Amino acid sequence: MRSPMRAFMRQKALTLPDKPSLAVLPFVNMSGNPEEDYFSDGITEDLITDISKVSGLFVIARNSAFTYKGKSVKVQQVGRELGVRYILEGSVRKAGGQVRITAQLIDAQTGFHMWAERYDRKLAEIFAVQDEVPKKIVAALKVKLTRGEQARFGHKPTENLEAYDLFLRGVRNMHRSTQESVARARELFTKAFTLDPNYAEAYVGLGWTYILSWTFQWTQDPRTLDRALELAKKARAIDDSAPKLHKLLSKIYLWKKQHESAIAEARRTIRLNPNDADGYEVLGEILVWSGQPEKAIDLVEKAMRLNPTNTRAGVPWLLGHALMLSGKKEEAIAQFKTSIALNPNFLPAHAYLAFALAEAGKLEEARSHMAEVSRISPGATADNLRGRLPYKDADFLERFIATLKKVEG
Repeated sequence: MRSPMRAFMRQKALTLPDKPSLAVLPFVNMSGNPEEDYFSDGITEDLITDISKVSGLFVIARNSAFTYKGKSVKVQQVGRELGVRYILEGSVRKAGGQVRITAQLIDAQTGFHMWAERYDRKLAEIFAVQDEVPKKIVAALKVKLTRGEQARFGHKPTENLEAYDLFLRGVRNMHRSTQESVARARELFTKAFTLDPNYAEAYVGLGWTYILSWTFQWTQDPRTLDRALELAKKARAIDDSAPKLHKLLSKIYLWKKQHESAIAEARRTIRLNPNDADGYEVLGEILVWSGQPEKAIDLVEKAMRLNPTNTRAGVPWLLGHALMLSGKKEEAIAQFKTSIALNPNFLPAHAYLAFALAEAGKLEEARSHMAEVSRISPGATADNLRGRLPYKDADFLERFIATLKKVEG
């Protein structure tokens, strides 16, 4: 059966939005040291986050933009593949206490350079540059900011450059998503807010390490969620306007099975950042767990349009989960298999494929996938999942667990 996700990508991914559309390509590390990639990548991610908060723009997600990292591509090609009109590209050179950042905004259809600038600044002025670039883009594209968006520009996350450097290194480790890299990220985020106790983003980053540990079942300690919530509350007391904070809170409340609070926080994430592909995914995921899978499918499609070249296994798994609960079992199985093809170690896809195959009477194939679950995370038994999975529908949860226990034998 044709994959709904692939069909959607073919039909809609290249259609230009009805507002100025933009992709920020990874800024090139010009330091000559590959170990400095974390810094240029961090600058790029910060720019994407800041520009994404502008409701008058359509901004491609970080994951899709970073598929072009290290590649020599023409802006016309990128524009076609991502379905955007404009491309922002640039470079970063950091040496000692100095930084040079170049940036240029290009019309991908004509190749015309709409704006270009070079910034030679002290490293201590890095946040001023990060504030100026989005403003220049907004002006070049003649986008009107709302009052709230104007107020959010100019936000400086920390005064401590060492803490900022540690934070960027932590983010780099988080993106690797292994148990070891997430543990290293936890150390780096902790050092960052030790240097600056008012560094809200560092608390949020640390909170996410606990959510990842819980999600991937690297820990069975129920206090993990309480620790994440404690960190989120510390961040909220410092700065309540960060989308990533509310996304973290939505995941915490979901895993605590506080579905209405989770939905409210996810919706606030999207209000604060209307281009947050992950925000749409998270809201969709929460709605699936809450028993509203049909609504989730539309949200996943929005996320996919913002993140058209996404290769993360979580997206087809989420779509498969929604399809499964909507009664479209064969389509769900196809999506779970796509998820595993993208990441053979993505535990949820194996578990849900085992369930779907067992319900289809394919018990031996189901057992092979449940064996993969045990390989990836030895603590992930059906009994352990009963107390962890945040289904609002208790009857379906019991059916899910009973089926997996049958598969386990």
